Amino acid sequence: MKPAASISLDLDNLWSYLKTQGAPGWESFPGYLDLVVPRILDVLDRCDQRITFFIVGKDATIESNRSVLQKISAAGHEIANHSFLHEPWLHLYNRDQLHEEIGGAEKAIAAVTGKVTRGFRGPGFSTSPLVRDVLAERGYDYDASIFPSMLGPVARLFFLLNSKLSAEEKEQRKGLYGKFSDAFGALRPFVWENGLIEVPVTTMPLFRLPVHTTYLMFLAQKLESLARLYWNTAITLCRARKVAPSLLLHPTDFLDEQDVPEMGFFPGMKLPAAKKTALVEHTIRSLQRHWQPGTMSEHAAALSSLASTSSRLSIQPA
Repeated sequence: MKPAASISLDLDNLWSYLKTQGAPGWESFPGYLDLVVPRILDVLDRCDQRITFFIVGKDATIESNRSVLQKISAAGHEIANHSFLHEPWLHLYNRDQLHEEIGGAEKAIAAVTGKVTRGFRGPGFSTSPLVRDVLAERGYDYDASIFPSMLGPVARLFFLLNSKLSAEEKEQRKGLYGKFSDAFGALRPFVWENGLIEVPVTTMPLFRLPVHTTYLMFLAQKLESLARLYWNTAITLCRARKVAPSLLLHPTDFLDEQDVPEMGFFPGMKLPAAKKTALVEHTIRSLQRHWQPGTMSEHAAALSSLASTSSRLSIQPA
């Protein structure tokens, strides 16, 4: 039997990208979910693949999004929590603020999808011991906010240099995409002392370079064969190091600047959407050849089962 792996998608909407970037107009909560969600579901159906969608709570309160969010749930995909306001500085929140932010998203998402969220990922991989304690207090099974890569701070610097943020806003975002020390974190899932399972976003073993599909789109915009070679190298290293991948997707992996001109600043948006979806399908099918990819909760459950019979699942201080 193939080992368990997982695929997830952070359903970040147009307004959340504009907000993080400091661009005007996000306050009206513009979106593209009605355009991108059918594309995503079509690719997943062709691959016969169920994944986890991390949904932003605010989007679930917007009437025009209700239908597409319900389609995600009806298609059998897992629904998880990506915060309410998508602010990548949750590490600055106090306990009451975190309960309000996470709990508000829970209520909004459940009201539309009928699903109770038991998984969480912080926007921009924002996390802290307090965030994880609040998740444990609220009965969450797993967190997926660790991004063990050395390029996170480089990406943050690029982002800040190209943003229109004030000095105060840049200070808020100084934890965006993690720290250099995160590159030395665990690649394999583990359990925190408070019982919360952590499923890190997989990066390339040994080199700790990003392998999420948004990075592949950035490479493919330069040379598509390079992106495929890069991905195949990552798969080879994961197999050699016995790392079962947790692959991360984003809506921008299915969109181009013709679809959303406002996103022209984002890496990889010059690559045509058709080429992007073909590359996503390639990554999913290559995972399926070597692992049994499923939802994040299925991946976490497989690890819980392993922990009951083996000591290989490490425990980390909370």
